[in-house]
Amino acid sequence: MAEFFDSKIEFLKGVGPKKALLFQSELGIYTFGDLLFYFPFRYEDRSKIQKTKDLTGFEDSIQLIGEFGELIPAGYGRKKRLESEFFDESGSIKVNWFSGVNWIEKSVKPGTKYLLYGKPALFKGSISISHPELEKYDAFTFQEKKFVPVYSSTEKLKRSYLDGKSIGNLVQRMLEKLPSTISDPIPQDIKESLRLITKRDAIRQIHFPNSLEEARQARRRLKFEELFLLQLKLIRSKQLNKKNTPGKVFSKTNTLAEFYKSHLPFTLTDAQKHVMREIFSDLKSGFQMNRLLQGDVGSGKTIIAFLTALLAKDQNTQTCLMAPTEILANQHFQKLQEFGGKIGLRVAKLTGSTSGKDRKSILEDLKEGQIDLLIGTHALIEDRVRFKELSLCIIDEQHRFGVAQRARLWNKNENIYPHILVMTATPIPRTLALTFYGDLDLSIIDELPEGRKPIITKHATDRDRIKIFSFIKKQIENGGQAYVVYPLIEESKKLDLKDLMDGFESISRAFPGVPLSILHGQMKSDAKEYEMARFVKGETKIMVSTTVIEVGVDVPNASTMIIENAEKFGLAQLHQLRGRVGRGSEQSYCLLVSKEKLTREAQTRIKTMVDTNDGFKIAEVDLKLRGPGDLAGTQQSGELVLKIANLATDGAILIEAKKWSEKILAEDPELSSEQNASLKRMLLIHKGTDFNWRMVG
Repeated sequence: MAEFFDSKIEFLKGVGPKKALLFQSELGIYTFGDLLFYFPFRYEDRSKIQKTKDLTGFEDSIQLIGEFGELIPAGYGRKKRLESEFFDESGSIKVNWFSGVNWIEKSVKPGTKYLLYGKPALFKGSISISHPELEKYDAFTFQEKKFVPVYSSTEKLKRSYLDGKSIGNLVQRMLEKLPSTISDPIPQDIKESLRLITKRDAIRQIHFPNSLEEARQARRRLKFEELFLLQLKLIRSKQLNKKNTPGKVFSKTNTLAEFYKSHLPFTLTDAQKHVMREIFSDLKSGFQMNRLLQGDVGSGKTIIAFLTALLAKDQNTQTCLMAPTEILANQHFQKLQEFGGKIGLRVAKLTGSTSGKDRKSILEDLKEGQIDLLIGTHALIEDRVRFKELSLCIIDEQHRFGVAQRARLWNKNENIYPHILVMTATPIPRTLALTFYGDLDLSIIDELPEGRKPIITKHATDRDRIKIFSFIKKQIENGGQAYVVYPLIEESKKLDLKDLMDGFESISRAFPGVPLSILHGQMKSDAKEYEMARFVKGETKIMVSTTVIEVGVDVPNASTMIIENAEKFGLAQLHQLRGRVGRGSEQSYCLLVSKEKLTREAQTRIKTMVDTNDGFKIAEVDLKLRGPGDLAGTQQSGELVLKIANLATDGAILIEAKKWSEKILAEDPELSSEQNASLKRMLLIHKGTDFNWRMVG
């Protein structure tokens, strides 16, 4: 059986070495198994025959039985075309060919009965079909035709006569050779409980079903298997990590208790308290913590990071906090240094712009254990950055870092692996979290601190410009500040977008005497810092910016966010930008400014932003619009390529797969029972790389 699936595609009749190379380069198909798991994207109902007299020209696709009249050439050279009438007992329809004319002239025989399939079109009151699919009609063969699979092809494949229909013929040829028994990794009790068909039936039915219900059952079975194996692998990996990876035991809590009692500047929300209990439970377990902390913008993840760092100090060990940008690293440093000063936590900052003299001093103090918490950017992963004893790594906005970068940070402690706390303000739908972070423990802060008012979001268009400027002026007069965000720095000839420089000039004219700041990605670091500092201090009232302020600055006085060309931004980015305001106790606003005419998807994005501030609801809509590959930086994982399951639509199947995976591993952790033998073999085949990147978050 394994030999059949692993057979090279070139050995399938009708392929050969030349076409095999095309299959490999165009579709990634190398073996029989690869082709069998290249699924059709839709099906055509070929069981019905229409009559020419009933056609309107507005049908999707139709099927006729009839004969061609005379084939009439028209035009010359490259513009040569072919025309004919196709007759059935009720009338006729015109058929045209604009390419492959010479082959059609040789192949199509007037007076022979054909089965014709194509899409009719209405032109100047006449119905015609161009380039229909044709095959000689055979009554016996037609009885077997029901649902025909449609496969994706490419222009390169089509030029070598490997269109969707040809691929279907090859699949059909291969299914005739399919072994009578196929190893099925799903245990019998699961199949019976969920009413899943066998793997062999699923493979046959997904390609050539007798009904749409058969196709649905085949897809359901194969989706479950894919997600079930994935969940089993992730959960088993998590169990092995916990079992085999020791972690520093955090037993003392003196400093944390003192800060909590005497210096905590606000009351933690119930969600924050719950998360702290989960973290402390990990830290005192004796095993390495690998926890993902999700919290919407402004939900209070930073204080959780600080409190966890206090626990590390109580054990006389060190913490590092890695942020993706200098702006964000500076913000963390300023806030946590202020907290640390109240309790004796020694905090330092190391970024690319740290001077040589300061860098040398920091590195020496770090090695001697004189620094408790080191905050920085990628500079933290340099080899010369050495700790006396690093017990905790906190990684902010983890999807901004490559896995190998995080691994270098993880290996900073030679004696014992540090605990890992990964934080993200990018809400991740549950299906994605279970899949991409399935072997990390998940904590969620799902409520905002007391006193925060939900941001009011409105949609405006270009014709509302006077009202928008009037609104900004009123907010500034009331003591607030405003962001105005543009998608581009300079005007693009290809994209009809407002550019930053033009916008800056317009705002300067509209607000004479009001001090402005400007910020964009092409500015040098010190210039960015200067402009940001002016805005934070309130020296400037309007910040004209690109999306570089998406993650970073915390300006409680900023109460208004204007996003120009909002239709050009993704939902996640719009949500992150909106989160730059609403950081204080005053009411904040976000205006999404767009063109008058919007695509349906853009309308959905803007309506979603207006309707809710809940980042998780927004993330669910984003998942449905964009699919999982582009969300939350997950394309960087490099591990997940789903062939049939769709995380945007198959959440219920994923939850079921997770439930059964947990049940099996609870009863048989080593998968050593006879019932789970096929399952264990399948996991060993797909065991992946030796190094377990998941252990570094």
